[in-house]
Order: sequence, then structure tokens, then C-alpha cells
Amino acid sequence: MRQKLLLSAAAIVFAVAGILVYQWRAGAFSDVPDAVATGQRIFAARLNGLDGKPLSLEQWRGKVLVVNFWATWCAPCREEIPGFIKYQADHAANGVQFVGIAVDTAERVAIYANEMGMNYPLLVGGLETMELARVAGDRAGVLPFSLIIDRSGRVVATVVGILRPEKLEKMIFPLL
Repeated sequence: MRQKLLLSAAAIVFAVAGILVYQWRAGAFSDVPDAVATGQRIFAARLNGLDGKPLSLEQWRGKVLVVNFWATWCAPCREEIPGFIKYQADHAANGVQFVGIAVDTAERVAIYANEMGMNYPLLVGGLETMELARVAGDRAGVLPFSLIIDRSGRVVATVVGILRPEKLEKMIFPLL
């Protein structure tokens, strides 16, 4: 009887965990509570560029902005970056701007960016940068995490996990 009870409890725990993972992967936990206020917070953020000088995301207001929180040590982040490089090259003339915010060191980011030929601005922050991501909707505190901000500065979408090119296209196309 005790063994059956233990197995039943384990099954319930795994079922609940499975449901939560499914909802998380489906984006159920990536809603932005106030899209305008979140956009304002993102634009107000000042982070260092690879040269160590502070930059504000405000300089990209008016563009369709894709803000990607990532790290060189994050395998899923590394998987999505080639698609971002291609999308930036193909759509910069349409007012699309990617900005990478690395939770890493400037040295590692510079080496990786050079190896990959990253063609969009990169900012660097420490673990405190994850608080900015959390406020923007990354409640799980995982990387990669991306925001899509429209030309008026409103966060229109958040993505926890890999942002695949086909999903990116569906999100960006209506904003162009």
C-alpha cells in the first residue's frame, strides 16, 4: 500500500511538472504585464558596449527592435544567433534592429562575436542584467530570452528559449 501511494505521488509530481514545462515552452509564462512600461524600462537601460562605454537602447527607438538576452556559454543562444545575423542583414533596410545583451564578460563576447561575424550591436551586463530580463517577462530566469518592440516602443512579444527564424518572421512581418 505504501509503495502504491509513493508511486501515485511521484506520478502526480511528474504530471504537474510536465504540464508546467509544456506551458512554459508554449509561452504561457512570457506575458508582459504592461507592454508600454516595459518598453520604457528597456529603452532607459544603460549597459556597456564591448568597448566598455555605457550605451542606452534609446538610440534604437523608432525601429522594430529585437532585444536578445544571451551568453557565450549558452548552447541554445549560440544556436539562434546565425538566424539573427541573417535576419539583421536581410531586414536592416526595413528598420529592423537586433541588439544582443550578453550576460557574460566583454572579452568572451568580443571573441565570439568576431568568430560568428555578428552584425548587430552587443551590450554586456553581469547577472544584474537578468533582473532587467525578469522585469521584461523572463520570470524563469533562463537564456535565451528575446523581446520584440514595435516602432512606438511597446513590447509586442516575448520569447523564452530559442527564437526560430519562422517564428521571428511571423512576429516581425506585421510590424514592418
